[in-house]
Amino acid sequence: MSKEKSEVRAAGGIIIRNPKPINSEIEVAVVHRPRYNDWSFPKGKRDRTDANDEATALREIEEETGLVCRLGDELKPTRYRDGRGRDKVVRYWLMEIVGPEEFIVNEEVDELRWCTLGEAHALLTYEHDRELLSSVGSMPRELTNPKKSP
Repeated sequence: MSKEKSEVRAAGGIIIRNPKPINSEIEVAVVHRPRYNDWSFPKGKRDRTDANDEATALREIEEETGLVCRLGDELKPTRYRDGRGRDKVVRYWLMEIVGPEEFIVNEEVDELRWCTLGEAHALLTYEHDRELLSSVGSMPRELTNPKKSP
């Protein structure tokens, strides 16, 4: 079997919420998945109906959190071995909520927490998620505001 066929591909997002008051630190959404008892960023595997990885990311965010978002800048993908020992690559985008900010508990995610970057770093279960978060923290503030769609 070729490496391409055995590699698991997924997509997700780091949802950013502008803080109140405006001069305080940005917040990111971190989700708890009871099946794995872990804290991570929302993500998931591509469905046959997804046109591309961007569509996968948006669909997975909505399925796992109930939040409708728009894509911002793409972040560096993460690579790791999943629980079954397969190579996994996850593409991530910064995201901004464009609908009501109301989390919906579901089978995959039972809790969503809004965290400052420091709080999220302490809460995240996996090192690859903490590394991804660090890349967001090192971005200039104006880049952590997802782009508006035309």
